Amino acid sequence: MKSPVAARLNSMFLGFALLIFSAAGYAAGGNYSSNTDLKPILKLIDKGEYHSAIDMLHDELDVDPDNADIMSLLGFSYRKTQNYDDALTFYEWALKAEPDHKGANEYLGELYLETNQFDKAIEQLQILDNICRSNCKEYSKLKGMIDSYQQSASNS
Repeated sequence: MKSPVAARLNSMFLGFALLIFSAAGYAAGGNYSSNTDLKPILKLIDKGEYHSAIDMLHDELDVDPDNADIMSLLGFSYRKTQNYDDALTFYEWALKAEPDHKGANEYLGELYLETNQFDKAIEQLQILDNICRSNCKEYSKLKGMIDSYQQSASNS
């Protein structure tokens, strides 16, 4: 049986480790809670090297098959290569694993805009509003894209 001091140290270590992983996700430009080190993959994505990112993400998914962050990034990378079918599949899997995943909900809304499914994009915005009460970057980004989409549609 662990002593109270050992148990507390163990708890503090776990809390510290979670903080580090969360901070790494925020620093890399995403809100990722994964225990997987996504920084190298996020660097590839930032450089537009989506095919390399897809390969690495599939390797990570083999190790951690229920990871919504990895699935969301796979959807994002596939969408950026205009492989909308695979993008949709991975967004749906991410949201099945974690329905309130802000990134997957935002990216799915973006996919819907890119494929001219405006009503579905609005539904994703509503989901994000329910998750974060209009007070998160994912909501703001999707809202801005929807506003731009509407503006360009009205100017046509």
